[in-house]
Amino acid sequence: MSLTREKMHADIARALRMPVDEVMGDDDLNDLGLDSMRAMNLVLSWQESGVTLEFGQLAENVTLDAWWALAQQAMAKNG
Repeated sequence: MSLTREKMHADIARALRMPVDEVMGDDDLNDLGLDSMRAMNLVLSWQESGVTLEFGQLAENVTLDAWWALAQQAMAKNG
């Protein structure tokens, strides 16, 4: 299974217990209530989908847009 932007968006919204349409690409996920434990759970679930993301990189810019850019880089790197 591969990771899509839609799946990442849905996973983040579910972790925040919010409707998907209330989580915008440039929203600061910390401001929406994402804590480090939920973020780590997301990283682990995406790793199971074959996408390895570094938690430290994700912590630098905590938005869906930034995370999706990192995921695309990781997927391109791993071919």
